[in-house]
Amino acid sequence: MVGFFVRRFVKDYENTADERVRQGYGTVASITGICLNVLLFLGKYLAGQISGSIAITADAFNNLSDAGSSVITLLGFRIAAKKPDPNHPYGHGRMEYVAGLIVSFAILLMGIELFRSSVEKILSPEPVDGSLAAILVLAASIGVKIYMFYYNRKLGKKIHSAAMKATSMDSLSDSAATFVVLVSVMVMKVTGINLDGVSGLLVSAFILYAGYGAAKETISPLLGQSPEPEFVQAVENLVMAHPEVIGIHDLIVHDYGPGRRMISLHGEVPGDGDIFVLHDVIDSIEKELQEKLGCNAVIHMDPIATDDETVNAMKEKVLEAVGKISPEITIHDFRIVHGPTHTNVIFDAVVPFGFHMEDDEVKKALEKEVREMEGNCYPVITIDKGYSGV
Repeated sequence: MVGFFVRRFVKDYENTADERVRQGYGTVASITGICLNVLLFLGKYLAGQISGSIAITADAFNNLSDAGSSVITLLGFRIAAKKPDPNHPYGHGRMEYVAGLIVSFAILLMGIELFRSSVEKILSPEPVDGSLAAILVLAASIGVKIYMFYYNRKLGKKIHSAAMKATSMDSLSDSAATFVVLVSVMVMKVTGINLDGVSGLLVSAFILYAGYGAAKETISPLLGQSPEPEFVQAVENLVMAHPEVIGIHDLIVHDYGPGRRMISLHGEVPGDGDIFVLHDVIDSIEKELQEKLGCNAVIHMDPIATDDETVNAMKEKVLEAVGKISPEITIHDFRIVHGPTHTNVIFDAVVPFGFHMEDDEVKKALEKEVREMEGNCYPVITIDKGYSGV
C-alpha cells in the first residue's frame, strides 16, 4: 500500500538523494502512520472500555501517541526540506533528527505513564471481560503494527532517515506489547486469572525500551557521531582512484542532516609534481565527490617526498619505533629537515580514541624512540585523532 502511494505521489521516487523526494517519502509514511494509528486507537479504546482492561486502554493511548509522533515526523520532514538561508547556511536537515528525538521522548513519557497505571491495577485489580471483539481487535492491531514496522524500516533505509528508523522500532515494540496484552486477555478468558496489570507492566517495558533505542538513534547524529564505514570507504576509494594521490588522512565528515554532508581531508601528492596539474586534479576530485556521493568536499594538498632515499629510510625507522608502542598508531605528514647541529623529524601520530595510553604518554614514548636514532634526531610530533578511521 505504502509502495503504491510512493509511486503514485512522489515524483522521481528513485532519486532518494533529492530533498523533495525525501520529503515525499516522509510525507507518505507519516500520513499513513497517522491514519493507521488513529484507527487502532479507536478500535482499542472501544475494546478497552467494553472489557474494562487497563492494558488494552493503555495500548490504545499508545497508538494515539504514535499518531502524534507521526505528525511530529511529518513536520520534521517539511522543516528539514527548507532551503538554506542566511541564518542557516547549511540548511535545516537536522530538524529530522530533532523530530526523531521528540518522538522518542513522547514514547518514553507514554511508557512511564503506563507503568504507573499498571502498578495501580496490580494493587487494585478489577475484573476484565475477555470478549471476542477485544481479541480480534488486538490480533488485527499486531498485524497492522508489523506492517508499519516493515514499511518504515524499508523506507528509512532507502532514504537513510533516523526518524523513520525510530518509528519502525516503535512499531515493532508496539506489536510485541500488543501480543502480551492479547495473551493476558486469552489467559483471563480461559483460566480466569487476571494478568491485566502484569501485562501492562510488560507493555510499559517494551515501550520504554523502544523509547530508549529511538532516543539513542537520534541523539548520536545530533552530537556528531562517526560516519558510516561504508561512506568512509567510498570516499577513500574515489580519491585513491586518481594516481596523482598517494594517500589520504584527516578525513572529517560534518553531517548537517540526511543528504547534507560536508567533508574535508588531506590528500598526499608528490612534492616534485607540477602544482598547477595537481591542483586541477584536486578540483576534479572535489567535484566528483559532490556528484557521486552528494557531499561538498574541501581537500588540502600535502606534498610529500617520494624519491628521497634518506626520507624513506628514516620513515621506515620511525614506523618500526611506532610499531613497538602499538600497531594501532599510524603516522602521516612525515618529513625531515636537516640542520647544522641536528635533524628535525616531523610527523603526526594518529592515536585511536580509548587508547590505553594518554596522548602525552604516547608523545613522550615516540620522542624517546626518535632521539635514540642515529643522526642526532630531534622529534617534532603532533598527536592526532582519527575522526573517521582515515
